[in-house]
Amino acid sequence: MSAQDLRQISSPDLQLSLADEAATVRLAEDLAAVLQPGDLICLSGDLGAGKSTLARALLRALADDPDLEVPSPTFTLVQSYELPRFAVSHFDLYRIEEPEELEELGLDEMLETGAALVEWPEMGSELLPTNRVWLNLAGEDDETRTAQFMFEETDFGKRLERSRTIRAFLDQGGWHRAHRRHLKGDASARTYERVFEDDRSAVLMNSPALYAEKALGAELSYSEIVHLAQDVRPFVAIGEELFRRGYGAPEIYAQDLGAGLLLLEDLGSEGVLKDGIPDPERYEAATLLLARMHGESWPERVILSSAENYSLPPYDRRALLAEVDLFLDWYVPEMTGKPAPDELRDEYHSLWSAAFDRIASAETGWVLRDYHSPNLLWRADRDGLDRIALIDFQDAVIGPVAYDVGSLLFDARVEVSPELERHLFQAYLSARKERQSDFDEAAFEAAYAVMSAQRIAKVLGIFVRLARRDGKPGYLRHLPRMNTYLDRALNHPVLSDLKLWYDRNRPVSS
Repeated sequence: MSAQDLRQISSPDLQLSLADEAATVRLAEDLAAVLQPGDLICLSGDLGAGKSTLARALLRALADDPDLEVPSPTFTLVQSYELPRFAVSHFDLYRIEEPEELEELGLDEMLETGAALVEWPEMGSELLPTNRVWLNLAGEDDETRTAQFMFEETDFGKRLERSRTIRAFLDQGGWHRAHRRHLKGDASARTYERVFEDDRSAVLMNSPALYAEKALGAELSYSEIVHLAQDVRPFVAIGEELFRRGYGAPEIYAQDLGAGLLLLEDLGSEGVLKDGIPDPERYEAATLLLARMHGESWPERVILSSAENYSLPPYDRRALLAEVDLFLDWYVPEMTGKPAPDELRDEYHSLWSAAFDRIASAETGWVLRDYHSPNLLWRADRDGLDRIALIDFQDAVIGPVAYDVGSLLFDARVEVSPELERHLFQAYLSARKERQSDFDEAAFEAAYAVMSAQRIAKVLGIFVRLARRDGKPGYLRHLPRMNTYLDRALNHPVLSDLKLWYDRNRPVSS
């Protein structure tokens, strides 16, 4: 279908009624929430239909700047914006005389790394890319507008459906006039938004179910083997228990477990880093919080506020080995250009199994699993350990509690010096011994070494996987630090055999 036919569409893929300008702004924010590089929105409509209002609101939402200048590109033909997530180009084709002029504006090149919004797409005729979203705005009266969508060779319709589900969830929760802004998320499929209305704000977690129901006899996926959360229920269960006990998990304002949507207390945005490096005071508070948690007894089964039961899975041998296998599956091929041979894998498994055997009697409990700087917030207005807030714990398991100490002290995203690591580790040991007279320091040190090395080996593989499979090459910059961490962890005598293996077989980039 050509843009010239757009206004004759009798059965659009989606039609919405916009009661006023505020509704047009909300639609723009719903579009901005799911816009991705490569998306092309062809925006059509008569003068005064609301095209400028929608375009301005969409760009301001992407920029997270309500005062962003959005001049009309009528005379410049194209206005480009380098925004935090990706670039967006705003075209106005009203003044082009020949459709071929569109090629000179570089639309195709811009769509390779960014998105584009095109007003008066009719003038571009069939030279527009074929994967596109048609959006026609028409005035019903002085206030009301109709928005008609057509989706051609794009999954934008499915993404917009999810975004509108989120909007309905906010409406049902009493956030009828809420504005939505993208929040930087983690390395998972979850996304986050900060929503605000008048003088209140909250954080929305958008976490669709991770996998569909498996066919009988089907093999387990990696995510299932290592017990990654399938939906939001684990987050709710763990979070409610942490919150009930006075730890800094967010209060849950609203939830739709089936849809995978949670509206959470906004815990702020200040982390445990200062100027990009670990702040010793904040890291010590986070370390002492772990010491307090590890001195308590935690249940293996939690009852949710919805009266459902959730049982934390065990951090079993199969899961631990599947995680360290990521080193062979991704890191080794990245560095050598070829798969790890089977005999190397067999020896690797044998050595790791022996290491896990040596700490079989290690202290176990709740392992939050991603206890490091991206998931810890600092609340300077609070006192004591309440200054640390927790935002990522849905993958918690029952396993050696030393894992979380290693996760923090060998922080995968930022350099923790040997001196700071030793100071924090001694602070942890002192706090544990103060609360527990029979605390076994030597056994904990061995478990700390093994579980730290296990996590580091896993993360080396994950960072390569994120770079090569998921198109996030920035993670490769962390590899030298992780290799340095691995050397430090392997120095404990409990890992002497594995140290020899890594010394012989670990390829390190130059």
